[in-house]
Amino acid sequence: MREKFYITTAIAYTSRKPHIGNSYEIVLTDALARYKRMQGYDVFFLTGTDEHGQKIEEYAKAANVTPKEYVDKVAGEIKGICDLLNTTYDHFIRTTDDYHEKTVQKIFKKLYDQGDIYKSEYEGLYCTPCESFWTESQLVDGKCPDCGREVTKAKEEAYFLRLSKYQKQLEEYIEENDNFIFPESRKKEMLNNFIKPGLQDLCVSRTSFKWGIPVSFDDKHVVYVWIDALSNYITALGYDPDGSSEQYKKYWPADVHIIGKDIVRFHTIYWPIMLMALGEPLPKQVFGHPWLLFGTDKMSKSRGNVIYADDLVSLLGVDAVRYYLLSEMPYTSDGSITYETIIERYNSDLANTLGNLVNRTIAMTNKYFDGVITNPEIKEDVDDELISLALSTVSKVDELISQYRISDALDAIISLAKRSNKYIDETMPWALAKDEEKKARLATVLYNLLESIRFTAILLSPFMPETSEKIFAQLNTSVKDYDTLKAFGGLEKDNKVTAPSPLFNRIDAEKMLAEIEEQNKAVQEEEKLVLDGIAKIGIDDFAKVDLRVAKITECEPVKKAKKLLKLTLDDGTANPRTVASGIAPWYKPDELIGHNVIVVSNLKPATLCGVESQGMILAADCDENDVKVIFVDNMPVGAKIR
Repeated sequence: MREKFYITTAIAYTSRKPHIGNSYEIVLTDALARYKRMQGYDVFFLTGTDEHGQKIEEYAKAANVTPKEYVDKVAGEIKGICDLLNTTYDHFIRTTDDYHEKTVQKIFKKLYDQGDIYKSEYEGLYCTPCESFWTESQLVDGKCPDCGREVTKAKEEAYFLRLSKYQKQLEEYIEENDNFIFPESRKKEMLNNFIKPGLQDLCVSRTSFKWGIPVSFDDKHVVYVWIDALSNYITALGYDPDGSSEQYKKYWPADVHIIGKDIVRFHTIYWPIMLMALGEPLPKQVFGHPWLLFGTDKMSKSRGNVIYADDLVSLLGVDAVRYYLLSEMPYTSDGSITYETIIERYNSDLANTLGNLVNRTIAMTNKYFDGVITNPEIKEDVDDELISLALSTVSKVDELISQYRISDALDAIISLAKRSNKYIDETMPWALAKDEEKKARLATVLYNLLESIRFTAILLSPFMPETSEKIFAQLNTSVKDYDTLKAFGGLEKDNKVTAPSPLFNRIDAEKMLAEIEEQNKAVQEEEKLVLDGIAKIGIDDFAKVDLRVAKITECEPVKKAKKLLKLTLDDGTANPRTVASGIAPWYKPDELIGHNVIVVSNLKPATLCGVESQGMILAADCDENDVKVIFVDNMPVGAKIR
């Protein structure tokens, strides 16, 4: 019977289409799942979407759709990107799935019945994007310590989970299980910053919004995100307080939860305590990976530094994107992504090192032996180093994978390809080919190269599956199993390789970067409309800006543009002012008429989709998919804003 291995990602929040930084986690987890399958494990790989909460309710309202319609669309985008990136998840859970919602209600009721959940009242500072309550002392510069956004005072009746009851038990568990939290720095952070100072009981229900799983015995309340979202790891397998499925009994506990470093606290404090209260085993490991940054900044649509997976795939192909994501992310520190580094890594590692090695080895085998693989075993000392490195690379990669050092593992595999290229330079097959007496030695050299390439392709297959299959096809080999890497020499003799075909064509960096810049300019022009930007004002000109209070007297959609509304403003002058504003995704015309707003009154007129716009109204970019117009109804029309 094969040993089981249950691996999960954090489920993605359905607020918006995920950017490439979000996509790193699913590719990382897929690579680990594929590697374990290759080693012979019975793997179950879970991913999915987190679909409830106040933020979703607000996004849906702004988009003028129901919350379910909203999450259906975004969940479809998330699943589509998982599929685009060639990930092999065994189940994709959605927290709106009926079976999940019913089981969460049972979990909540069980914890309530046994006294681990109790009813009280919460008063605190609430961050809507993070869906978290904070105390004054937990704020950083008066803002949410997790996301840095504004918090608001909130008070409501709520149910609470008794974290304090299990604090000592959790602390002892973490200290006794060295491998529970990876890396070590995250473990120290959880113990010293959160657990040992004292755990406060956790708010696990809300009454201020409706988009959530109703508490079965108190329909004023919906189950708060932590019990809802975190439970997915067991509900997906068929956990049920009244009797769990065979699948659950087979795969639980999870061997590892792969999550971002920003949610380690939830997975190593809230989640273990929930499981302790339920009487269920804890996951064996939680790995909190770093972030993938754009340059040195966290990716954010509002910052204009977002790269999407589908855009990168269209430029480079799936495997090149997978390779970059996995090779560029350090073990503990944040990784960085820029188009320049993507192209540089593609050309150096994939085109020059791996692609060149395969192409010229296959070409030489065809040229000198009509493609036939033979191995007369005419050995020289130079062979031993290549063979030794191939064999040691297998154990080295195994060790690195067990520690979640994925970037280092890929570096070891590419190092084998680099050593193979060096072996070509050392043995000089083209020189051997000129001497008939050295034909057998030439055959041995080419066999060693082809076998080294086979080792490389097998080890690369969890990370770059399509590329590995292309290599196997050119080698014309069916010997692809991980177990065949125990000895050097498994490649079939007397087979014929196929015609060489480039794996990766070298990119003209200057040309591609110019094309990307043109595309980005077009996107920025569109974003300028969406966020009311008719013309950007430089800092030196800011003092010239004339801001006035104006009343919206008329408002209608612009027929040629989905995002524009045509506003007629009374700014206290004799003539009405017309402004085209990109706020249609967030406001209907009748929601605006009668409100006073702030208008930049001295912008040069600009024609947008047939409408001459004579200014710009001010709005706030509150979140990555949320814009709010600044209303000043208590100020007189025509007043100057200083």
